[in-house]
This record gives sequence, C-alpha cells and structure tokens, in this order.
Amino acid sequence: MYEVTSDNRLKSLIVVGDRVLIRPKSPSDRTNSGLYLPPTVTEREQVQSGYVIKVGPGYPIPVAVEEEPWKETEEKVKYMPLQSKEGDLAIYLQRNAIDLEYDGQKYVIVQQSSILMLERSEDLFE
Repeated sequence: MYEVTSDNRLKSLIVVGDRVLIRPKSPSDRTNSGLYLPPTVTEREQVQSGYVIKVGPGYPIPVAVEEEPWKETEEKVKYMPLQSKEGDLAIYLQRNAIDLEYDGQKYVIVQQSSILMLERSEDLFE
C-alpha cells in the first residue's frame, strides 16, 4: 500500500469537498481460465478498486447565525465528514472517476457517492 509520508509530495495535496483520491490496484491481467487480457480491457471495467490516499473535508453544511444579521462576521464553514479514510480499500464506479497522473503514478479522483464499498483493516488505526 502507498502511504502519505513527509518525504513524498502527496502530503502537500489538498483534496476538495466530497472528493477522494484513490490509487487504483493493479488489475489482474489474467482471467480465471488463464487467458491474458490487454490493459485496455481491464481499465474499461465498470467497477474498479484501489486504495484511498487522501480524502476531502466532506460535505459543506450551513452554520446557524446566532448574532445580529447586520454585523459583519467571517463565514465559517462546517463539514459533514466522509465515510472513507486513508488506507481503505475502495470499490468504485470507473465511469465517474477522473484519471490523473502525479509524480509518475496513476490516481483517480472520485466523489464519495461513486464509492460502492469500503474495506477497512481494523488494526490500521490503532
């Protein structure tokens, strides 16, 4: 699994809103019967899987104003956090993913709603 550490450039990336940065798993290039598939076939599958590298802050929610409306105040934004966490294995819809390459590595950015399932290791956060 690829992690965000102080010595790589992923630490400086900020994912916005309800987006999730995922490093796709290397798909198996063979079928169950032993046939080799070209990469174009495996990349076009509707459902893909990969490791969550970074997550955005979540869905913005409005803040109730308790002071007088004529006073100028700073707009403070609160977020409802996302379900996915760094290190999770995500199964997501490929058609909603945005492919990108950063530092020679392939990544995808998907919205939280495009993630179908998460697999989380219990000892990951201990």
